[in-house]
Amino acid sequence: MRATQLKFILIIASVRPGRIGPTVADWFVDQVVPHGLDIEILDLAEPTGPRTTESLASADGFIVVTPEYNHSYPGELKILIDAHRTEWKHKPVTFVSYGGMSGGLRAVEHLRTVFAEVYSVGTRNGVVIHAPWDHITDGLLSLDDDAVASTRGAMDELVWWAELLKPERPERDRGAA
Repeated sequence: MRATQLKFILIIASVRPGRIGPTVADWFVDQVVPHGLDIEILDLAEPTGPRTTESLASADGFIVVTPEYNHSYPGELKILIDAHRTEWKHKPVTFVSYGGMSGGLRAVEHLRTVFAEVYSVGTRNGVVIHAPWDHITDGLLSLDDDAVASTRGAMDELVWWAELLKPERPERDRGAA
């Protein structure tokens, strides 16, 4: 049992018209909500500002839902990462990637090095969704039991890292009063 409730920020990285990032994010959240996790959504298609900085600073970890664009990740996500350097420090990040044959893995490989540079820990486990558009019916994503299991495994690892790293952050970054 955790001593304190952990807070996670789920970042929807796609901003393109007709995107399915929110659908993928909704599916992911539906898989982990029964576990009582505090997850706040940050959609990069919506304007960001000082509240974004506060949210990122108050988080214990991050879930990045990203497509693969041209063998990498969306530029808007890079802008967010670079604009908030200290908010990532000593916090874990897990990835939910989607795309064609690669399932977004090339985007994740690039993101691992970027997050390492801002002292964030990328988890080993994540969720990879191949051709999610083939699994959407009536606006809902439906995936098999293996995808559900990978979601739970990724979140278990993210929680483990968040608990491990929380004491490493300065008091002001741990939500202390």
